Amino acid sequence: MATQGPVVAMDIVALSARLLEVRELAPRARLAAQVVADSLPGSAVNLYIVGEQAAERVWIPQASAGDVSVTEIAVPLEQGALGTLAGTSDAVVISGKDLVREEYAHLHVRRTVQALAYVALKAKGDLVGAIEIVSFEGEMRSTSLTALEPVASVVGVALASASEYEQERHSTLSSITRLTQLYDIEKVLNSTLELDQLLPLIGSKFKELLECQALNVWLLEGDNSVTLMHQAGVDPTAHECQVQKPGEGLAGDVSDSGEPVLIESSDDERLVQRNAGVQGEAIFSILLVPLIDRGSLVGVVEAVNKLDGKAFDEDDLFALTTFAETASSALHNASLLMAERKVEILEALVKTSGEITSTLDLDRVLQAVVNGPAAVIPYERAAIALDDRGGTRLRAVSGTTQLNADDPQYRGLREILQWSAVLSEPLLVAQHGEEVESDREETKAKFQQYFAESGMRACHLLPLVDEEGRVGVLLFESSDPDFLAEAHLEMIKVLASQATVALRNASLYKEVPFISVLQPLVERKKRFLALEKHKRAALVIGVAAAVVFLLVVPLPLRVDGNAVVAPARVAHVGSEFEGVIKAVDVREGDVVKKGAPIAELEDWDYRSALVAAQARHQTAVAAMDRALAGNDGSEAGIQRAQADYWASEVKRAEGRLAKTTIRSPIDGVIATPQIENLVGHKLKEGDSFVDIVDNSEELVDVAIGESDVALLKPGQKAKLKLDGFPERTFRGQVAVVSPQGILQNAETTFYARVAVANSDSALRSGMQGRGKISTGWRPAGVVMFRRVGIWIWTKLWDWFGW
Repeated sequence: MATQGPVVAMDIVALSARLLEVRELAPRARLAAQVVADSLPGSAVNLYIVGEQAAERVWIPQASAGDVSVTEIAVPLEQGALGTLAGTSDAVVISGKDLVREEYAHLHVRRTVQALAYVALKAKGDLVGAIEIVSFEGEMRSTSLTALEPVASVVGVALASASEYEQERHSTLSSITRLTQLYDIEKVLNSTLELDQLLPLIGSKFKELLECQALNVWLLEGDNSVTLMHQAGVDPTAHECQVQKPGEGLAGDVSDSGEPVLIESSDDERLVQRNAGVQGEAIFSILLVPLIDRGSLVGVVEAVNKLDGKAFDEDDLFALTTFAETASSALHNASLLMAERKVEILEALVKTSGEITSTLDLDRVLQAVVNGPAAVIPYERAAIALDDRGGTRLRAVSGTTQLNADDPQYRGLREILQWSAVLSEPLLVAQHGEEVESDREETKAKFQQYFAESGMRACHLLPLVDEEGRVGVLLFESSDPDFLAEAHLEMIKVLASQATVALRNASLYKEVPFISVLQPLVERKKRFLALEKHKRAALVIGVAAAVVFLLVVPLPLRVDGNAVVAPARVAHVGSEFEGVIKAVDVREGDVVKKGAPIAELEDWDYRSALVAAQARHQTAVAAMDRALAGNDGSEAGIQRAQADYWASEVKRAEGRLAKTTIRSPIDGVIATPQIENLVGHKLKEGDSFVDIVDNSEELVDVAIGESDVALLKPGQKAKLKLDGFPERTFRGQVAVVSPQGILQNAETTFYARVAVANSDSALRSGMQGRGKISTGWRPAGVVMFRRVGIWIWTKLWDWFGW
């Protein structure tokens, strides 16, 4: 075939104007490639720029025009036919007869290549790129490329200026990104005050922003050493809970000097020492910055190995130093929260101690021990078993006022408490993952089965022992294996000691023998006969008046008993699907109505899905309308089905989007503390994250003896006096009387459930006190001596049986 040259002379001015219309590299490259391809019919064009990849110079394809494409992301600068341009500044033409496929293996073509031509793109004398021309219809001459030299000079300068523009824009965007990252870090780290949640956030966020292999967070201990509290990623040279003192490692040295450390080479003596004996990937670059709060060192943050294989630089040091300031502030706030919680724990301990030592009523002591610490100890169930006739008997369970110890639901709990009878020291057993953590195989096997049946993952057992011997055992358990912190364990230890004394005293009080009534009667008779005559007459008249009073004057008959506020109605609100909390609209203690928004989940994906479904629905409707307009009934039916389908998808997407707003299912009060700090927290499907308590009306259980239960009926008025409100009397009505009695302490007890209005939310679950229920008016004698009369009548019936 005949050789070819440019078909039309290109207008350099017009080309320059078109190139100036766009500033980005890719649009300019596409324009230049298309212009060259249009000028050479029967040819295809690729355009490359010179760049770096993995520290090597390469050709990076930017645009293609015609029946050709580049299969590789980058081509080594001196590889193949394209590499011939690297050593010369002249245009290169290679005949197809002289080509082998390996020389242009980077090209994907479906036609026979007749010739390849290359024109260098230069700017300020430097090679910045190349134009690659693939001819399919004939050979090319060097003179054919002469007409392209003005184009090449203009395109070279245009591509160089576009690269500089994009680099400048990238630098600006990087600065904006860093500022955005800093704002994001401040927002995320300030969203929680929990140290256990804060440390993983610091690790993951810093690791993500620095793009490093691992990030270690060391915190200062009291003995001037630092402990690795959290590790994000993989660092074979350090492990969590590792302790370093000054002179023992880089973190220890930084904690001593307070100065940041940047090591850029693996040949540094400090890294050689740290990598000694390490199996796996060694550290080739490391960055350490002290965490300083108000002039005092609180820890060290350490970044290990950049993921791109490069060493850390001064920019990374500046970024980590900036991020560390935010982390130091967040850690300071978390430490303040921990201090406040210790104060709360001490206050709760004092309150609970006062409750268990202020009474000799055994049931009240038991209820105070299992329910009182719930305000500060995050257990899910507490229980007490007391030693009884050589065995152990379950006597109290938290949240349960009417305990039936033989109930099958407590079978596993009873077995654990009986098994713990041999313990002489407190025992904490937890299960992380599939294995129970214990030094004894017997304990592992026992709790493996118990945890599987109960759903719990941690159990703390404390034997209650005093100088006279064993009293019983106290148990706390939770589905969170790490529910007890050091402060909680200290509180439980003190609580167990006080509970032991209180339970011992209450047990001894119940064993006091019945005092004989005969001796007091004899003494009173002697004193009566010793009185003067007129005094005896006055006494007789007084007794007669008392008898008349007892038989004639009516008084209200009330029955009373211990009262416990039953658990309120609680709604555990969660998400119907997995998502991240974007905003929380309520705070602890807020009053909410049914349907009120509580929180919002990140809804970008659901909004996108809704927009996509709406777009597809609109497209289907338009297609259906076109088919109807064209009298194509078959196609219109198909499109109608599509439109109906996407209409249903739009409704589903709208429903999913609406569910990203979590709403209250009931009227009530927010009971979850610090719910506002859950912003950014990821919820799994079905996870509960807020509790709403409906305490507008409380039910109070009043324990009534078997001898009084016949007097009770629904609708009777009742008055309650609770320990938490000694100056206040609560009024209500009997809602129901338990149809079945419960055996407690060898006595049958019934419960009158009293409904009490709680408009000011004063009543709270677990409060204790006394309740009195009015059963009507009776003669004063019946009211005052009814119990004595019943006892005497019962004894007489037992003796004579008439």
